[in-house]
This record gives sequence, C-alpha cells and structure tokens, in this order.
Amino acid sequence: MRPIHVTRSLPLCALVLILSASPALAEDAADQSAIIVTASPIVEEAAARVQRTPGGVDVVAADEFQDKLAVSLRDALSFSPGVYTQPRFGQEVRISIRGSGLSRGYHMRGLTLLQDGIPINAADDNGDFQELDPQIFQHLEVYRGGNALRFGGSTLGGAINAVTPTGRSAPGAELRVDGGGFDTLRGKAAYGYADDRGDAYAAITADRSDSDRTHGDRKALRFNGNVGVKLSDRVETRFYASAQTIRQHLAGALSEDAALNTPSRGNVVGDQARDIDSIRLQNRTTVAIGAGTVAFGVYFNAKQLFHPIYQVIDQKSEDRGVFASLDLAGDLGGMPVELTLGSQARFGRTIAKQFVNINGKRGAPTAYAVQKAQTINSYGEARIAPLPGFWLVAGGLYSHGERQVDNRFAPERSGKADFDAFAPKIGLLYQPSETVQFYANYSRSVEMPGLSELSQAPTGGAPGFTPVGLQKAWTAEIGTRGRLGIAAWDVSLYRADIEGEMLQYSTVAGTIPAATFNADRTRHQGIEAGLDLTLTPWATLRQVYQYSDFRFREDIQFGNNRLPVIPRHFYRAELKLGTDRLSVSPSVEWLPQGAWIDYANSKRVGSYALLNLGAQAQVRDGVTLFLDARNLTKERAIGDISALVRYTADDPATPADEGSVAFYPVERRAVYAGVRARF
Repeated sequence: MRPIHVTRSLPLCALVLILSASPALAEDAADQSAIIVTASPIVEEAAARVQRTPGGVDVVAADEFQDKLAVSLRDALSFSPGVYTQPRFGQEVRISIRGSGLSRGYHMRGLTLLQDGIPINAADDNGDFQELDPQIFQHLEVYRGGNALRFGGSTLGGAINAVTPTGRSAPGAELRVDGGGFDTLRGKAAYGYADDRGDAYAAITADRSDSDRTHGDRKALRFNGNVGVKLSDRVETRFYASAQTIRQHLAGALSEDAALNTPSRGNVVGDQARDIDSIRLQNRTTVAIGAGTVAFGVYFNAKQLFHPIYQVIDQKSEDRGVFASLDLAGDLGGMPVELTLGSQARFGRTIAKQFVNINGKRGAPTAYAVQKAQTINSYGEARIAPLPGFWLVAGGLYSHGERQVDNRFAPERSGKADFDAFAPKIGLLYQPSETVQFYANYSRSVEMPGLSELSQAPTGGAPGFTPVGLQKAWTAEIGTRGRLGIAAWDVSLYRADIEGEMLQYSTVAGTIPAATFNADRTRHQGIEAGLDLTLTPWATLRQVYQYSDFRFREDIQFGNNRLPVIPRHFYRAELKLGTDRLSVSPSVEWLPQGAWIDYANSKRVGSYALLNLGAQAQVRDGVTLFLDARNLTKERAIGDISALVRYTADDPATPADEGSVAFYPVERRAVYAGVRARF
C-alpha cells in the first residue's frame, strides 16, 4: 500500500475512510500479546485488548475466585490492584477505586458498574452492586480512573465491566453447590449451546445465609441468559436478559465498642432491609467493516426497591439507554493509527415514596417525588504509533446531564439542574518487549451529583431539591505492567487534584441519609501494586498492595487533615501450594494502621491481620471439590467505617456503647465447602 500524505486540517470523516481502507493492521493490533496469561483464550483476548490502555487496567478471570464462596465483588476483586473492597455484612460491601465515593456510607458512588458493557448504575450514575452475581462471571475488566473512557466513564473511580459467558465460551452443562458457616447455601445450574448459526447460554443461581451478624440474613434467586445469532459472516446480534429477586436484612452499623466486643450484634430496630426485584433486557449488535467494528444497541432496566431504614423508602424505577461505538485501525503516513468513537445515552425515571417505618412496614407517608435523570456521554480516542511499540494517545469525553426532582408533597422544594463538562485525556504506552509495558497519562474526571445528593432531607424535614455542584479532578498517572522470569507485576502511581469533592457525613449520629457537600480542594494520591511470583512449578505467591494518601488541601475547617475511611496501607497475599489437581492456599489480609474515623482526625480504628485458607481437589475431569476457610484466628477488628465529622465516643460524658454508630466488624470465622462440575 502506498503511503498517504495528509495535512493538519484533514477532517475526521477522511481519517475514518483512510483507516477503513487498511484491514491488515486491524488484525495486527488485535494480535498483540497479553501481559496476563490465563488458561482461557477468550480471557487472554480480553486481556490483550484491555492492556492497550495507557493506564491502570486489569482483567480478572473467574478462575481466580471460582474456588471461593464469592458472594460479592469483594471476593471476586480481592487481588485486583487498586480496588479497595471491604465487607459490611452479607453482600453489602464498600467498593472504591482511588478514593471514589469514600465518604458514602451506603450504596455506591463514583464508580460505573456494567454487565456485558451495559450499566448497572441508574441514569444518574449512582448504583448498587447486589445485582451482580460472581457465580456467573466469565471475567471482569477493571478500568481505573480516566482509563474507563471507552465505557463512557468520567468518574474518579473508573469502571468495572463484568462479562458473562456465552454458549460459545461455556458450552455444555455446569452444576455447583457450596455452603457452610451460618447456614449458608448456594447453588448454580447453567447450560451453553452453540452451532454454526448461533449460540445460547442460561444460568440460574440461588443463595441464602443467616449471616455472621444478627438481622443480616439474606436470600436471592437470579437468572442470567443470552442468545447470539450470526446474521452473516460480518454481522452478529446478541440479546441478554437477567432477572433477580433479592431479600437482604440489614444488620447496620455499630458503635466501635459493640463492633469489637460483640461483632455478632445487629440492628433489629425498624426491621431494616433492602429488597430488590429487577429485570434487565439488552441487545448488542456488532458489524465488522473491514478495518474495524461498529457496535450499537439498546437496553431497559426496571427495578423495584423496598428499603425500610430510618424511614421506609419505596421506589420504582425504569432506566433506558442506547449506545453506539466505532473502532477502526489502519495506516496513516506509514504509521499505525487507531480510532475509537462512541456515545451512550441513559434516561431514568423514579417514583420515590417514603413512609414512617413501623417495624419494617409502611406507616404514614412522608415524601413523594418523581425523579428524572439523563446522562449522555460522547467520547473519542485516537492512537498513533510513530515508533514500533510506542503509542501516543489523545481523547476526550463530553458529558451532558440533567437531574430533576418533582416534589409532590412539597412543590416549593422541587428543582432541576443541568450539567455540561468536557474531560480530555492524553497518554503514552511503550512496549519495549512482548511482555513489558510502561505507560503514563493525564486526564480530567467530572462527576455529576446523583439524585441522592440533589434530594436531601434537612433534619426533621422532608427530602427536597438541594443544590450540589460538580466534582472535578485532574489526575496524573505513571506505571508499568509485565512478565519477566518468575515475576508478573502491575504497578501504578497516581495523583488526583480534586475540586468540589462530594463528601458526606451524618448530621445526627447514626442517621441516613447523610448530608452531602462539595469540599473546596482535596487530593487523592497513591500506589496500586500487584506482584505475582512463580516460586516453583508448585508454588505461586499473589500479592496486592495499596498506598492511599487522601487529604484536604488548606480547608478552612479541616486544614490539611487526611480524609477518613480508607487506610494508608493495605496488603493481601495468597500462597498457592500444589497443582491444578490438588492445592492448598493460605492467605493473609493485613492492615498495619487503621483509617481515620472522622474529618477532624481525632481517632483511628485499630490495625488487624486476617488469616484465611483455601483448598481444591480435582477428583476427576470436570469435577472439583473446594474449601474456603476465613478468619481462622477469630480476629476482631473494624472492617469498614461510615465517615463522621467528629468521633464522639471519647467524650467522657458519652457512654462508649452510645457513641458514634459508624462501624462494621470484619467477617467472623467461618468454613465453607463446595463442589463444581462441568460436563
């Protein structure tokens, strides 16, 4: 092919045509070696694609957690560098990347969760994670911070995409049963089928547990399935469906004294719970166009939430969305060039009612509002390789958001807010050898307030529109990942300077929702590190370490105090001894210094170390027994915290058991076992 000369004023449409004319390089780009090597070619292909990002990303294969009682994202992502996950109770966890939503004591903010590329988050980008079931994941793709651009992610934390199997990637039948401590029992039945014209996959999962804390029991029944049809050699369409019914009692937070000395306690007042019934339908169609791929689709999510807490929250919501993307690869002036363009539009409507909580039942109505949200993210990214193995990347994401609260009980407290923002990104990726990469990037993140932030309740009043502004940050990142000899590593260093960080605290101890405000200037910086060592053919050591330095910057009230909740140092390690046929895996979770409890930095929680043990035995081809034993030393410690302004239990006038109710104990000792079979 003859070189094509262009001028600086070449329009975008001409660039698209040039790239479309060079199909050979599209295949070369996809064939670049993955730094992560797994047992699954499909997961290796995903890793190769993800690792073309000049920043902190990784792929977690289901093989890494399939021999555990993985009931939440904490179990699935425990060895993903930079992902901070701490249990509260049952499937309730804190999940944060780079300090995203660190002061949120309930639900989740600052991180976009997706299943098969479709957001689990509502249209205002706030969300829950209980609807994601690790039992049906094929792998997870983690994009930290501004590296989530291709998913329309503009938040500080980034995005996590859970990918489910298809009939092609998981043919045949699969059965699984596991259970153990606290009357825990789970089951899974799945089947995949494929032929030349299409494929189908379906899975039914169920679980129940009495929980390690009083009033933390749960039960759930879920269905996930998809059907793919090859319309031609170049066109494939896939339909997804999932439905779940989840019943979770809420054990709630405790005082520090109770969490340490009676960790089995739970809050039974008001029969607090989170009951979810939801259904998700989506379609994704892909079209191969020579040098690239066009993808487009639609989705619909419907959810009913019955949530007795300080009051009974009763919500019915619907979210709709459309998306389209274009990926091209080709040659420009003799240099490899790639282009990604895309847009996602999400629209949501929620009927939000509240009632007096009478032992978990609806009492007199206290609030009624119709909440609407839309978020439209359009993004583009161009990559060019002026030298072999050296890629320059530039892109950006434009976000438009609308939030509206129509308060039917208090019309004067209705309101509407519009947001528009642009988040650019530049980066470079250097791959000096097949298995080593170095990268750097500089990006902006923009986080819009959700309906929870914009519809707050003053003390003793009904919720209504509350102005909260954008959270904006500039993040610089450098890092490396690769494999050499016995070592495989993934290390990122980042610094995010934030304006208007949305921070929360309880205006009255133990109340929900907390008040949300925009801080002036804060800084999040740290290290995200993973190091795997293959010591011998029968001994492998996995390790992750996080250093998190999050603080105010010359705040008028808190000066340069550190932000609470997430500790500075956190370490996990697992040593696998044995082979794929038989192995044991002791592991440790170590918090050498506890996190601050409050913005005033008046008190920290204590340090701790948890010892766990896993084991697996393949009794025959396709049949595996496994063991998952946790907290073998019966450690008592604080696992998670809800941020406070100032801790009060140190006040001699305040009895310790009646102090700040903001603590969640670590999991108690438990042993689980199970069997999984594929045929």
